[in-house]
Amino acid sequence: MPAPRFAEQLNVQIGNELAAHNQYLACAVYYDDKTMPQMAAFFYAQALEERDHAMMMVQYLLDTDSEVLIPGVDAPKAAFADVVAPVALALDQEKRVTEQINGLLRIAREEGDFASEQFMQWFIKEQVEEVATMSDLLAVTTRNRDDIEDIEEYVAREQKSGDADPTAPRIAGA
Repeated sequence: MPAPRFAEQLNVQIGNELAAHNQYLACAVYYDDKTMPQMAAFFYAQALEERDHAMMMVQYLLDTDSEVLIPGVDAPKAAFADVVAPVALALDQEKRVTEQINGLLRIAREEGDFASEQFMQWFIKEQVEEVATMSDLLAVTTRNRDDIEDIEEYVAREQKSGDADPTAPRIAGA
């Protein structure tokens, strides 16, 4: 069973991941409305990934006989100044999530909760990838803010979805 402090904070993180899901969904809808299908598809996929992260956390709590609490989340930002703004917001969000994930690992380590520490290792690796992806995408959208076709071409070429990660934690309901 996870340390109580870890389980409590993991429940909070489930809400953070679901809020990220909603935010990426709002970004996807923004790009869909701008007839940017590659950016829309990228953010729809990111939204599903964030939902999956939340459900991995749910599954861990279920597997360890811990209470699962699904917190409510605030509405996402849905209006943006230009095609760069959603990506800038996404990068800030990924940096914030990285801090949150690092905090969870820190709690597990402080509590001597080795299973929870091991569980968090995958998320640490995932956040490095997420921040790098959004940093690159921000550079491209900033440089090409007036050339939507170049942005779309970059996403089509560079942001292909990969195979499922066999080291990823199980997803509740999958």
